[in-house]
Amino acid sequence: MKSLLNIIKGITFSVTILAAVSSCMARKEYERPNNVVDEKLFRTDMLPSDSTNVANISWKEIFTDPILQGHISKALENNLDIRIALQNINSAEAYLKQSKAAYEPTITVGPGYTFQTQSLNTQTGRLFGDRRYINQLDITASISWEADLWGKLKAQQKAQLATYLGTVAAHKAVKSDLVASIASAYYQLLTFDSQKKIITETIAVREKNLETTKALKAAGTLTEVAVQQSEALVFNAKSLLIDIDTQIQLLENTMSLLMGESSHTIERSTLANQKVPVDLKLGYPAQLLANRPDVMRAEFNLMNAFELTNAAKAQFYPTLKITGNGGLQSMDIDHLFNVNSLFASVVGGLAQPILNKRAIKTNYEVSLANQEAAYLNFRKTVLTAGKEVSDAIRVFSVQDSYINLKRKELEAYKKSVDYSQELVNYGMANYLEVLNASVNSLNAELNISNAEYSKMKAAVELYQALGGGWK
Repeated sequence: MKSLLNIIKGITFSVTILAAVSSCMARKEYERPNNVVDEKLFRTDMLPSDSTNVANISWKEIFTDPILQGHISKALENNLDIRIALQNINSAEAYLKQSKAAYEPTITVGPGYTFQTQSLNTQTGRLFGDRRYINQLDITASISWEADLWGKLKAQQKAQLATYLGTVAAHKAVKSDLVASIASAYYQLLTFDSQKKIITETIAVREKNLETTKALKAAGTLTEVAVQQSEALVFNAKSLLIDIDTQIQLLENTMSLLMGESSHTIERSTLANQKVPVDLKLGYPAQLLANRPDVMRAEFNLMNAFELTNAAKAQFYPTLKITGNGGLQSMDIDHLFNVNSLFASVVGGLAQPILNKRAIKTNYEVSLANQEAAYLNFRKTVLTAGKEVSDAIRVFSVQDSYINLKRKELEAYKKSVDYSQELVNYGMANYLEVLNASVNSLNAELNISNAEYSKMKAAVELYQALGGGWK
């Protein structure tokens, strides 16, 4: 028995050394492609002066409104997509542990019972002449171990590690999307509140103008047409109020869902209290690889495909397996636990695939195609990230100029309303001019509100596009 253990130890040691050497020779290490990130990935004149990147700043320093911070914290805690992503991480972690266990031998132990009797119509049965019954009891332990000669097991483990890291990156992406969605929806709510106030004030002004128009008609200065047109403007503004109230409630329902709660009224501040960061550092395009979760996940998918290609290639080479059995066997239980009942066997051998090489080659060709597809998707994800940064920079950088022009436009329309109303009062202008000026004035005021929201949303999108929100 002692000599048998020595033989097993010797075989195991030799195979371990051979496996380590062979694995280093056969398996390739992953290297990031050099041409993935271009330093001109961002279309902007805001060239970075250093490596400072706004994406490295916590969302709490970007969104300083305490009410908004509370909504984001609640969403990160309760959101169902976040919880699903966490379960995906747990699942991938379990598979990763399983892949690590592939290096270890498989051991099974258990008792067994065998009953056997031969047929009397066979050569053996006729030789014995009468039926015989055999009872066999055994307690057997089996061990099986595959040597990782060509790095197949290591490649599979690395592939599973990449899958696990990909689920972690996916969780970060969900967090980043969630933070951006909550912030954008919150700012949109504040914009709707501001527009509701504008519309409400407009209704009051138009109702007052309607009374003035009726008085002018009674005085013979205006006709019934002007009265009906003024009344139509009141109805128009009231319909806008209904629409804005509906939009507010729908958006509150959406935010409630994001926070994992039933639909309810959302607590909020005012648009005037919001402070949008004006100094948004871009950093370098290469930092997207470390900051953007979707880019990270795309690279982990490429790593996974690369390692699966390594594993597929290793299938062409022979497999070394060592199996062993040992335990106790006896035809009756009284002699089972006896030294004479001990048995053992050790088998080791190389298996070279021959007839199934087409299947192995197909698997390898498919893995190469999947690897190329993963690389192209990685490249596409990086380019998409660059586009999103470029888009957000453009929108954010022009909003101040746009808002200033819209304010001047609003002032001109307000003066036009006052002047045209005064001319109408003296019978020197058509009331249609007052109506047009009033409509244009309201639209200009609503456009300013939308432009202010666009600036805040662009800041949120730029922060997210650079990879912020998950830290």
